[in-house]
Amino acid sequence: MKLTTIRTAGTASGTTAALVDGEEVIELDRTEDVGALLRRGGVADAESLATGARHRLDEVELAPVVTRPGKIICVGLNYRAHILEMKRDLPEAPTLFAKYDECLLGARDDIVLPPESDRIDWEGELAVVIGSSVRRARGEEARAAIAGYSICNDVSMRDWQFRTREWLQGKIWADSTPLGPVLATPDEIPADARLVTLVDGEEMQRGDIHDLVFGPVDLVEYISTVIPLNPGDVIISGTPGGVGNARDPQVFLRPGQEVTVRIDGIGELRNRTVAEEVPEATASAEAPASAEGAGAATS
Repeated sequence: MKLTTIRTAGTASGTTAALVDGEEVIELDRTEDVGALLRRGGVADAESLATGARHRLDEVELAPVVTRPGKIICVGLNYRAHILEMKRDLPEAPTLFAKYDECLLGARDDIVLPPESDRIDWEGELAVVIGSSVRRARGEEARAAIAGYSICNDVSMRDWQFRTREWLQGKIWADSTPLGPVLATPDEIPADARLVTLVDGEEMQRGDIHDLVFGPVDLVEYISTVIPLNPGDVIISGTPGGVGNARDPQVFLRPGQEVTVRIDGIGELRNRTVAEEVPEATASAEAPASAEGAGAATS
């Protein structure tokens, strides 16, 4: 099953969850987004609620698949092949940081490039969407807590990320992070699924989504030990090699480009980059040069 969240006129929230039916979507009754569906009863209720209007999938405006996650937990340095090619040791525990819902964009929205950064990077990632509340989950309980998977582009402002040894300020810029286009239940994901990131049609990243040091179940176990995970929470699982910051010479995004992230069984994000327009007085701060941590592994 695949579910999405579309923007709709005439609703209080401005969005509606929808069931994907081939090339069409069917609006779910009284369900503002996929997160609301998960909190109310889960994906099993989707077919019975699919009583609303039908639309062509290629004609609707897609919102973030979960518009207001309670938590967005991100994982750095988690692709085995990328770690080994960088000649680094495999981590003993996941590296975690957070995002917030103000960061999120729909699968076709513009990625906003702020004037304060000139080292803006792409990071195609598999997103894990939680479907049930768990704390200290283990094994099958952790697996069962996963409602499905989506795609994220964890767009990162590298000059801000490496101002300090903590990455948060480079990861939480407003209107920077596409999430979608759908939530695909686990049975939709092929065993050989690949993640591919393109910039203006040129392949930048390719990775096996199963080549994770800490897979989805491991991450649910680890994170739920620290804090409860609840329906609609999102875990962004890490990026494979090929980010712009790690290239020689380095390559970063500029306005007017198209960034595409695809994962087999889920679909694709396809976003244009646009320069943010801000009043001149507030855009005068110059982004700093990368600090000592700039040579660290990117997430």
